[in-house]
Amino acid sequence: MKAAKVDIIDRLPTPFGLVRSGVAPDHPETKIVVNQFSRVAGNERCSFFGNVSLGSHGVSLSELRQLYDVVVLAYGAESDRSLGVPGEDLGGVYSAREFVWWYNGHPDCKAMPIDLKSTDAAVVLGQGNVALDVARILLRPTAELAATDIADHALAALQESTIRKVYLVGRRGPAQAACTAKELREILGIKDLYVHIQESDLVKSQTDEMELENSRIRKRVFELFAKRAASHRSNAIKGQRELHFIFFRKPDRFLPSDSGLHVSGVRLEKTSLKENGESGRQVAVGTGQFDDLKCGMVLKSIGYKSVPVDGLPFDMHQGIVPNIRGRVVNGAPPEHAAVEHGLYVVGWLKRGPTGIIATNLYCAEETVESILEDEKKGLLISDSQKLGRQGLLQILENKGVNYVPFSGWQKIDSEEKLRGQLKGKPRDKITDWEELLRVANA
Repeated sequence: MKAAKVDIIDRLPTPFGLVRSGVAPDHPETKIVVNQFSRVAGNERCSFFGNVSLGSHGVSLSELRQLYDVVVLAYGAESDRSLGVPGEDLGGVYSAREFVWWYNGHPDCKAMPIDLKSTDAAVVLGQGNVALDVARILLRPTAELAATDIADHALAALQESTIRKVYLVGRRGPAQAACTAKELREILGIKDLYVHIQESDLVKSQTDEMELENSRIRKRVFELFAKRAASHRSNAIKGQRELHFIFFRKPDRFLPSDSGLHVSGVRLEKTSLKENGESGRQVAVGTGQFDDLKCGMVLKSIGYKSVPVDGLPFDMHQGIVPNIRGRVVNGAPPEHAAVEHGLYVVGWLKRGPTGIIATNLYCAEETVESILEDEKKGLLISDSQKLGRQGLLQILENKGVNYVPFSGWQKIDSEEKLRGQLKGKPRDKITDWEELLRVANA
């Protein structure tokens, strides 16, 4: 496949997916990977089609399969898991994904009614890296955030924020916390931040000890918790921002305000750990004991969820496309299902919303290996009738879709960097759909 031509189709006018919309603004070193992506996009055999959705309003999956020898789906997870508890639809309850998109300038979330001025306390449900990201953005001094590429509307809201306490709530204990040591160390290192960790939560069971011995990452995370718990003061200084780690609790319901429209707290059920015979993991089970935590904002960091598209096999329970090493299969179980030749999947859509950029790299390599194997076996016989790029251009013209080429993204990129220079930041993101298209087409 040395002479293969690759067309990248994206719903947004901007490329780079999670690197632009998901990576926290105070993690510029992680975003350097876009330089590698840009080199690939600059290859003469690669084309970018931004502002093109997958579906009836853009190009359908069936149309793509008719046009191309190989179709790789990499659209990730653009929705959220639900807790399914009372009050989840109250005002002030958001998913962490929505909040991340809001502060990262995703055009879908620019107008979100995020209110940071009506409460002094926020609850984050979850203790993974995304949970730590959103907590850090709420607590970090805005003077530090001002030098990042955080969206202007988010920075303005954070500068006026009255939130002083953030509670990170986890179903299990510190030995099972899903974050990495790097992320935990960063939030614990925020200047002038009071951190509270209940020392009784750090008592380890024999099973905890075994889990920690089997995971170097979790052992390091636990050590960081223990070190901080041993060194913290008993009380916060007046006006000091506070971070509270709440372990062994699960949300039972969201409590409404007097108006019945807005969240005023979370009822938490105490949990205990029980070994799961099948997986060997310890799972949290409710004890029937409850306590209430007052707050005016809740961020649910309980997992992203992929969404199906017409014509694509989809496992609604796992939230992934059934596949074997990236080859899409139709039916269950996957090992006995029919392979959809020429259709592949990669990333979160392939394996679920877990891992870091490097994880996705290995995942992509596996899918590419499957494509090359299939081509070698003659399963991807190129059909001379397939129109590829020319057919796509014709469909977009017929449907009146104004796509953004990579040169259009480069105009957006240059404009954002120019605006950023005037404000002392790496870029000033354009967050409005119409303005993005206007700049791209200038």
